[in-house]
Amino acid sequence: MFGVPTSAFLICLMAGLGPAMAQTPAQLPPDRQAPAKASSGARPPDPNRDPNTPGYVKAKELPDGAIPSAKEDGNFIIGPTHNPAREMAANESGPKGDVFEFTMESKDSKIYPGIAREPNSFAVPDPADPNKVIVNSYPAPYTRRVAVYVPKQYVPGTEAPFIVGADGPDRTLFTALDNLIAEHRVPVMIAISIGNGSGDAQGSQRGLEYDTMSGLYAEFVEKEVLPLVEKKYNVKLTKDPDGRATTGCSSGGAAAMAMAWYHTDLYHRVLSYSGTFVYQQWPYNPETPHGAWEFHETLIPNSPKKPLRIWMHVSDRDILIPRDNYHDWVLANERMAKALAAKGYPYQFVFAKNAVHCDRGVKAQTLPLALEYVWQGYAPKK
Repeated sequence: MFGVPTSAFLICLMAGLGPAMAQTPAQLPPDRQAPAKASSGARPPDPNRDPNTPGYVKAKELPDGAIPSAKEDGNFIIGPTHNPAREMAANESGPKGDVFEFTMESKDSKIYPGIAREPNSFAVPDPADPNKVIVNSYPAPYTRRVAVYVPKQYVPGTEAPFIVGADGPDRTLFTALDNLIAEHRVPVMIAISIGNGSGDAQGSQRGLEYDTMSGLYAEFVEKEVLPLVEKKYNVKLTKDPDGRATTGCSSGGAAAMAMAWYHTDLYHRVLSYSGTFVYQQWPYNPETPHGAWEFHETLIPNSPKKPLRIWMHVSDRDILIPRDNYHDWVLANERMAKALAAKGYPYQFVFAKNAVHCDRGVKAQTLPLALEYVWQGYAPKK
C-alpha cells in the first residue's frame, strides 16, 4: 500500500550532511550555498577531474565529437567538443507531438502537502553528530507545472509506454522524441515532465521529493499525477514496468533511480544526467545513513540484480564539496558504474570532458543516444 508522510516527517529538523547543490535541467549551477561558518557565499570552481584517475572505471575514449552507439554497454569518454545531435533540432516537415500543460496545487496532495526552508537559512552541522545537520523547515504551499507530450502517432485511448521526467517541463525531451519516434528508434510513447515542488536541497520540497531514499516519489507520481494525465488527455498509460522509464538531472537523476530501485514493479528504465548519488537525503534515515551514496556503497552491491536498464552521465567539472567524503559527484557516478558492472546490469556510462554539472551542451549532444539506449529491447506485451 502506498504510504503518506506524517506531519513529524514534514517538519523534521534533522537532515543529511551537505549544502544545496541540485539544479534543474538545462541550467548551469546556481549560486551555491556554503557552510554557515564560511565568511563568503561563494565556493571555488569545481576542479577538472581526469577520467583516467586510478579507481575510476576503465572507459573507452572516443574521438572528439563522437558518441557511443546506442547498442553498446559500458563506459565511454566523450568531448571536449559537444555539438548538438541533429535530432535535437525541430524537423519542420516531420510529425510533431502535442504538448499540454496543467498545474497541481499542494492543497490537493495527500502525499506532499508542502514544505519550505526558512528564508536565508543554511543547513548547519549538528554538534552532537557530524553525519547530520540542522535545518529549519516549515509547512508551505506550492504549485507545480506538469507538461504532457503526446506524439502524433499515438492512437487515442490505446495503451502506450511512457517516460517520466523531473524538473519539467522539458521541451528538449519532446523535440528529441518527435524525431526518434518518426525514425522508429524508440517506441511511440507519452512523456510526462513534472515540475518540482519548489526550493532545493535539505529542508525544501524539491529536496524532500528527489533526495529521499524511498519509493514515496514514485508513489506520488503513480497515485496523484498519472491518473490526471490519463483523465485530461485521453491517453492510456501502460502498467508494464518494462514500458516505463524515468529521467532527471542532478537530484532529479537520483529521484529517477530511486523510482525504479524502490518500485521495480513500476519502472525498469532509468536515464540520469549528473546524478546526485551523494549524501543529500533529508530527513536523516538510519536505514540509508549516507543517502543516495548508499546506491553504490551498499544497495546495488548487496542486493540481487534487478530488471533495470540504466544510462548515466557525469562531467569532468561536476560538483565537488571537499568537506566530507560523500559529496563528489564524479566519484559517485564512477562508483555507480563500477557497482552496476559488478552485478552485470545493462548500462551505458558517459564521462564528458570540458563540461559542468547538468551541462546543456552535453545533453543536446547525447539525449537522443540516451533515449535510444535506454529503450533497447522494449516490446509491448500482447
